[in-house]
Amino acid sequence: MTEGSDSGKVIALHAAVIALLFGLNFVLPDYHHGVLARVLVLTVFAMGYNLLFGYAGLLSLGHAMFFAAGLYGAGLTMFHLGWGVPAAFLAGLVAGAVLALAIGALALRTKGVAFMIVTMMFAQVAYLLVYYFSAWTRGDEGLVVQQQARAITLGGTRLDLTDPTVRYMAALGLFAIVLIVALAIVRSSFGRVLVAIRENEERTKMLGYDTFANKLAAMVASGAICAAAGAAYVILFGYVGSTLASVQYSILPLLWVLLGGAATTLGPLVGTLFMYYVVDITSGYTSAYMLIVGVALILLVLFFPNGILGTIRERWARWLP
Repeated sequence: MTEGSDSGKVIALHAAVIALLFGLNFVLPDYHHGVLARVLVLTVFAMGYNLLFGYAGLLSLGHAMFFAAGLYGAGLTMFHLGWGVPAAFLAGLVAGAVLALAIGALALRTKGVAFMIVTMMFAQVAYLLVYYFSAWTRGDEGLVVQQQARAITLGGTRLDLTDPTVRYMAALGLFAIVLIVALAIVRSSFGRVLVAIRENEERTKMLGYDTFANKLAAMVASGAICAAAGAAYVILFGYVGSTLASVQYSILPLLWVLLGGAATTLGPLVGTLFMYYVVDITSGYTSAYMLIVGVALILLVLFFPNGILGTIRERWARWLP
């Protein structure tokens, strides 16, 4: 199998996924239309996490703070300062990237379990700050961004982002852009260096690469993508709350990535979609739905040890990125 042939398959697969999601906009019932829009935004969050964990091999338990940076960066500027959607989204994106740069410069001086603990501690500090500044953030109660503020004007046309179709297409647009960016990163020399660091950092250093600088760049890119998801969440769904900054939202993207397949570009989508719908469907039948979810996860680990797409790549489709 030639490299050109594999590249063609990769491009065709990613284009087909985007086309399928675009087509679903016109056929899904209202409930699933709204659910899938939310899943697409959360998938972007998982894709940001996957860049750091899956490709660079850095296990973080603090990515909720980057999602929250985007969430509050966009939400607070819209709610308190009256900023429009583009400026608020940019504020959230910059907040996440700057926070990732600052945290990365400190946390990346540690490795392994120490890195995991340090990121978790920073995330907990960020979570507590939400309560400390509750006069602006309103803590658990959160903020609701009014419908009239969640609109954007393009080419003289006003697009209401609370409209289900516009909201879905905006979520899909963000997902498609991040998917293309992620694919470009992992297939670039930078992406290959990250994989080399994950496999053997000392050997990568011996080859002359600055592993700290590359890991920091991965941290910033990961934080910016997660922040973009957070900013999109508040813009599209209108809510900012402390729950979205809790430790749960640091564990969820790890779970989604592991389910779908770490170090696969489409794994975060598969994992997020699977987990969201398993919880959604089982909770409609029993209050013990987490037991069923647990059994489903155990079966997945047994039969798909590298995640759904990771196992498929290992056994049948080695060309999957």
